[in-house]
Amino acid sequence: MTTTDLPPTGPAPTDPAPADLVRADLAPDTRHGRVYWAVVDCGNVVRRTLLNYRRQPLAILWVLGFPIVSVLLYGFVFGSAMRVPGGGDYREFLMPGMFATTMAFGFMNTATTVVTDVGKGVVDRFRSMPMAPSAVTTGRGVADLLVAGAELTILAATALAIGWSSDGGLGGTLLGFGLLLFLRFALIWVGVWAGLVLPNAEAAGALYAVIFPLTMVSSVYVAPTLMPSWLAPVAAWNPISSTVTATRELFGNPGAGGDSWVEQNAVLMAFVWPLAITAVFLPLAVRRFQRLSR
Repeated sequence: MTTTDLPPTGPAPTDPAPADLVRADLAPDTRHGRVYWAVVDCGNVVRRTLLNYRRQPLAILWVLGFPIVSVLLYGFVFGSAMRVPGGGDYREFLMPGMFATTMAFGFMNTATTVVTDVGKGVVDRFRSMPMAPSAVTTGRGVADLLVAGAELTILAATALAIGWSSDGGLGGTLLGFGLLLFLRFALIWVGVWAGLVLPNAEAAGALYAVIFPLTMVSSVYVAPTLMPSWLAPVAAWNPISSTVTATRELFGNPGAGGDSWVEQNAVLMAFVWPLAITAVFLPLAVRRFQRLSR
């Protein structure tokens, strides 16, 4: 028997410990705090959302094309038959309403995207990853605001092309568009909550039956003073009407006034309504998100 046939006399080799198998570049980075990683993770979710739009050009065409078609339809097809209280061009009266309508309808896209991600297990995958729990909801909100900004930009360019203009100065114009984005911000959380509650994308599409009458019974297309006496207060106190009336006032467009208290204080209510909606639906969305794994 040669020495090579003898069993080894030293200690038996041991397998590497599980901790030794972890790559150094995958180990948690403790150099930064939670706020830093929350911002980074939020940015990654935003990037993923925007990449999905780039890979689905039909979706982005629908999101950006629908407002343009709506402006041309209501402005030119119905515009000649509409009357503005106190006089004025109907298209100038209409455009602040179309801006607000676009912001309102956007919450359906939020709900559809969220419920689709939940159904495909994307949200569960995010929850299983070492990422900030807030990144999923904040990333969704930031991405939707960026898309809303693109919608408003394209819609404003279309409005300028058909003769609309803002006579409220730079400050009033910027504040008006800020109020529109603030309304969209508030409705994002309604969309997130609805997307977490609804069972599938088909159910999210049914939200059209909710938002359509909400925009019609408002000051978007017709001033509340021209409505029946029992319907006028409902339209005047509609949160969308407050934003529409406030932006008409800030843009210097016709039809901004009204006799009721809520119409006389439209700019104030354009802040109050989104704050109230956010205060209700943001906690509901966060709570529902936390219950997904239970």
